[in-house]
Amino acid sequence: MSYQSIGIIAAIVLVIINSDIFRKTKSIHRIPALRNYRAFLIGIFVYYVTDIIWGFLDDKKYMALLYTDTVIYFIAMAMIVVLWSEFVIAYLGHKNRFRKILYYSGRAFLVLAIIVVGINIFKPIIFWFDEEGNYQTGWARYLTLGIQITMFLLTSLYAYFISRKTHGKEKLRHVTISALGIVMVFFIALQVHFPLLPIYSVGCMIGTCLLHSFVIEDEKQAYWKELDDALERERQKRIELGEAKRIAYTDPLTGVKSKGAYLEAESQIDSKIASGNAKDLAIAIFDINDLKTVNDTLGHEKGDKFIISGCNLICNHFKHSPVFRIGGDEFVAIIEGQDFTDRDKIKSDFEHAIIKNMHKNDVIVSIGMTDYIPGQDLTLGDMFGRADKQMYSNKQVLKDIGKSKE
Repeated sequence: MSYQSIGIIAAIVLVIINSDIFRKTKSIHRIPALRNYRAFLIGIFVYYVTDIIWGFLDDKKYMALLYTDTVIYFIAMAMIVVLWSEFVIAYLGHKNRFRKILYYSGRAFLVLAIIVVGINIFKPIIFWFDEEGNYQTGWARYLTLGIQITMFLLTSLYAYFISRKTHGKEKLRHVTISALGIVMVFFIALQVHFPLLPIYSVGCMIGTCLLHSFVIEDEKQAYWKELDDALERERQKRIELGEAKRIAYTDPLTGVKSKGAYLEAESQIDSKIASGNAKDLAIAIFDINDLKTVNDTLGHEKGDKFIISGCNLICNHFKHSPVFRIGGDEFVAIIEGQDFTDRDKIKSDFEHAIIKNMHKNDVIVSIGMTDYIPGQDLTLGDMFGRADKQMYSNKQVLKDIGKSKE
């Protein structure tokens, strides 16, 4: 049981630390050469299973099954070498002649291992079991293990060569891959001298733990940092766009909403009207009287103050309605909610305030207001037209009052 216990522990550790790889979770989908890495881990797991089974079968001396498992064991070892070399090639990503040599060498070794195992069935050159059921080794075993050492050395040197051209955490990841090759060389060399110990499994366990800690986890952290940076850039972009929109949708002189904001609001209300969801809606149009006279006689600076004063008058009465400046002296209020309920009183109070201003020679603002008429008003523009006519009628009334005072 002591032999297979190492394989059981190694298999459990492999599954636990690489559970997200086996489950293909979203947290690892950006890891380079992920498919190759998952195949490498599966290859190691298969090897662990054969090694565990080998220990049980050897204890029970089930010779036919033991022989079959040993054949699979040697092929699994060869597969690990091939899958590892292909992962290293894919992960490092450099296209050069040595990369091709490494790739085809791995494939050639797998074919050689299968051929040698096939020959071993007829003439034991890798392993056999004596009459007492004891495991014996042949010269071909040392040949295959020697080739494995060579392949791991080649991948180690290749990764180290690439690491010399990198920096920071990327360099650390490449050096770790190189170190795994050295670790495997060391443990395979021990396995050569101690064929009845599960040393190869120990080497695989240490190597995959190194990869998990310094390559895969680092890649995941790099991905999450990249994602966080992208989200932060997106957040900053939204803030900047929001600020740009706020500036674009705000009248710089008065601070109320701009004509661009009004056009957007108009589009939204038109959609509500078209879908039959518009109700409790009114619109008020305002125009500041005599602005041209003020500009011509007192200057544009005084005219700007005149506009601000008129805007403040509108906002002080229509406190819960968005107010838009859509022209030099023209304003619009879209009336909904509480202001819609109180619209008649608000309009009356506004008109009384204008009359008081006339007596004080203060700013005069004409108003026209109309409600949404379902079935008749197909757009906000239809309401705007009626309110605009009322505003001009009010403007004329105010002019007539002004003349009568004179």
